[in-house]
Amino acid sequence: MLIFDGHNDVLTELSRAGGRAAAPGFLTGLPGQMDLPRARKGGFGGGFFALWSRSDGLTDFSALGSEYDVPLPDPVPDAQAWEMIRAQTDTLLALEEFGALRICTSTAQIARARADGVLSAILHLEGAEGIGPDFHELEELYALGLRSLGPVWSRPNVFGHGVPFRYPSGPDIGPGLTERGRELIARCEEMGILVDLSHLNLAGFRDVAEISKRPLVATHSNAHAVVPHARNLTDAQLRIMAESGGLAGLNYESTFVRPDGRPDDDIPPGFLLAQLDHLIDRLGEEGVGLGSDFDGCTPPRWLNTVDNLPALVQAMEQHGYTAARIERICWGNWMRVLAEVWRERH
Repeated sequence: MLIFDGHNDVLTELSRAGGRAAAPGFLTGLPGQMDLPRARKGGFGGGFFALWSRSDGLTDFSALGSEYDVPLPDPVPDAQAWEMIRAQTDTLLALEEFGALRICTSTAQIARARADGVLSAILHLEGAEGIGPDFHELEELYALGLRSLGPVWSRPNVFGHGVPFRYPSGPDIGPGLTERGRELIARCEEMGILVDLSHLNLAGFRDVAEISKRPLVATHSNAHAVVPHARNLTDAQLRIMAESGGLAGLNYESTFVRPDGRPDDDIPPGFLLAQLDHLIDRLGEEGVGLGSDFDGCTPPRWLNTVDNLPALVQAMEQHGYTAARIERICWGNWMRVLAEVWRERH
């Protein structure tokens, strides 16, 4: 069972290790949660590779109490953000040059990569810092293969406001998209760039839903009714997504799947399956995928690296999911929604 995944942060890990110069390590082995040998062993066939303007000084999640509101770092200046984004793009291009993966801009290209036994990579921007008011940088990234964008990470920026790492809490925190943010979403709509809702607050979510005519997608988000974390999607949000034919990718992060919201990797498979059951109930069997957040999360101990993905497939089987349902969650649903967002289907 090959898996297509909605989110990983391996480019951030590589940037910390030296960027493009560290790229060969992806082919031989990295200390984090994901590299090429373990991806092949785990049946990881491809997914969204995130560019992110990383922030220093994040709170140590291991010290969180039973209730928390994690202070967010300061915004990253545009020039600094753009430098990091372009460096991470160059690292992904290096991985393609080394034959580790292929940057894909269509589902046909993803299918060819799968047939050839090569990882497929969607170039994704998590937080649009660095994109100027004339959107020249957006067009530059698009030419390099960008086909997915989240306007914000959790910290606010000139485009809108994200949800903080707060538990217990809903996502109705702060104002929605700025005027420039609405212009960004409209531009993505015109260009056929997927807009990721994962880090947006409720007001921003509603703004995107008002502008977009494409399926609404949260690449790595879970259900708030199961775990009341601010980053998780309420049933009202899931209903809007379902009406659009959208999709949510299951995030493995402990604070989003543990009912107590704790950063603890002692997580039985049942916690993830409870999320999948709820998402399927609200979005339908064609509206749920996987969005691991590898190299950016604390996953369950038994699912702590990409080579352990077969254990998740086995858990779904033991839970009673049919082979057809598992295939849709692991691969087919992502192909459906990408084809619609990228205008391959009308």
